[in-house]
Amino acid sequence: MLSGCMLREFGGLRRLQLLIALAAAWGLLVLPAAFAQSFPNKPIHFVVPFSAGGGNDVLARELGQNISVPLGVPVVIDNKAGGSTIIGTEYAARAAPDGYTIFMGNNSALTINPNLFKLPFDAVKDFAPVSLLARAPFILLVHPSVPARSVKELIALAKARPGQLNFGSGGIGIVTHLAGEMLKSMAHIDMVHVPYSGTDRMFADLLGGHIDIVFNSMLSSIPHVRSGRLRGLAVTSAKRSEVMPELPTVAESAPGLSAYEVTVWYAVLAPARTPQDVVMRLNAEFVKALRDPKVSSRLKADGATPIGSAPEELAQVIRTDIAKWAVVVRDAKLHLEMPKS
Repeated sequence: MLSGCMLREFGGLRRLQLLIALAAAWGLLVLPAAFAQSFPNKPIHFVVPFSAGGGNDVLARELGQNISVPLGVPVVIDNKAGGSTIIGTEYAARAAPDGYTIFMGNNSALTINPNLFKLPFDAVKDFAPVSLLARAPFILLVHPSVPARSVKELIALAKARPGQLNFGSGGIGIVTHLAGEMLKSMAHIDMVHVPYSGTDRMFADLLGGHIDIVFNSMLSSIPHVRSGRLRGLAVTSAKRSEVMPELPTVAESAPGLSAYEVTVWYAVLAPARTPQDVVMRLNAEFVKALRDPKVSSRLKADGATPIGSAPEELAQVIRTDIAKWAVVVRDAKLHLEMPKS
């Protein structure tokens, strides 16, 4: 049996342990808030998984400059290109979850690649969504020699000539490739995919009539559609584009395509376990930046729609798109090896 003295010592020890536990719990509640109040106090690195000069990089630089003013610290663009965006994405996923590393993500990196490769990160579990930034549709283009002036006519032509029409893309597994595969699957047509190592040669071959069809960005397509060198049949977004409202959407163009929607979207994320108060501070600044008339006007001129969403909305978009592209990849029977760095 324990003596009275030993019992008193034991009770005191238990009280001490309880106080330590309560202090630790209080610290867990208070420290993130205190951390958020001091955030940021040093430069923020904005990881872009593409080379400098591309659309993702330009948008990141513009937004980075915009948010650096209210945050009071520089936002440094960190281009980590290669490996079909996997190198930069993994780097961002493995960064310290303190808000000083953020990531410029898009649907290729976060929702298509998980269906094509065995990745060294989890696009859902390893990131804390901050905000969906913008969406941009593609234009379904054909060379004028293709005897189709609508999506409905194109589908009828493809059914009359199975395996004879082809569509080009800038590479296997990218969004514009899967846009064609989705059309094939939903319209039950047979077209041949012609992959290129980039979009420049692909577009030149379309202009030369060497390929029949491509899905291409609004910005580089519009001048050729206006001049008549190419024919635009539809846009791939759920709604018509403000830039070319005369073009219908693919979804409204033919029976069976009402669920067709393909856009490229841009988003900002932080590593998982970044304090929620820090995530919300970053979210507020990005949403404010997207409402800046100069930023929104430039995005709209490129055919993109500025968004600025809550973190939860971006999280839902990522989950929904992963499931959507899983079906397209399965139907297209795509099996790819991990890209080399």
